[in-house]
Amino acid sequence: MQHQWMLAALTMVLMGISAQAQEVIEPFNGKDLTGWTTKEPKERSHWKVGLAAVDEQNPSKIVFSEKPEGEPGHLVNVQGGGVDIYTLEKYGDAVIEVEVLVPRGSNSGIYVMGEYEVQVFDSYGKETLGGGDMGALYGAAPPRVNATKKPGEWNKFVIDYRAPRFNEQGEKIANAKFVKITLNGQTLHENVEMKGPTPTGVSGKEAPKGPLMFQGDHGPVAYRNLRIIPRDQQ
Repeated sequence: MQHQWMLAALTMVLMGISAQAQEVIEPFNGKDLTGWTTKEPKERSHWKVGLAAVDEQNPSKIVFSEKPEGEPGHLVNVQGGGVDIYTLEKYGDAVIEVEVLVPRGSNSGIYVMGEYEVQVFDSYGKETLGGGDMGALYGAAPPRVNATKKPGEWNKFVIDYRAPRFNEQGEKIANAKFVKITLNGQTLHENVEMKGPTPTGVSGKEAPKGPLMFQGDHGPVAYRNLRIIPRDQQ
């Protein structure tokens, strides 16, 4: 009996060590755009690395400033009408953690695997939520609650998703699924399947792995503290 107890205790310790050793990827280095690219035309890109804050005189705009030497910066789309930006690296099942700053009335999006949009929008104070509000799965499901902070404050998303599955012939046999999405600690979605890609993604095609894309062709927005924690494919 004592032997069984010791074996169970050892198993729990090893599981804890394994969890602590879980891989964490930081695609944004806080210094420059290494590891990222944009859609065409690249000359229209307004993405910069620096510090972002909402303009107190005009909360619909972002005030951009250069970051101090040695400090991490934000990934900032300084104005609307630009282009989308996405990682060169591709990911399968994972948990994405990211903070986003949304000016008043602004609009962006987090495209998981480059194809499935989690809406980023200034929905502060709204009582009735639709498919275009903060945290909505665009074209699939509105958020359960409005967890959006007021313009000028950072919002934290935690997005746990499962990639679509394909057989050996390349045919899709299971849809992509958002296992759970929280915004500022409140649950927005659980176990929502995506029947297909959101329009205006990176390629418009589903695959076992894909990049992470931030929408930059709508309004100004800033992202920081981006972490991707890959999950074992099951």
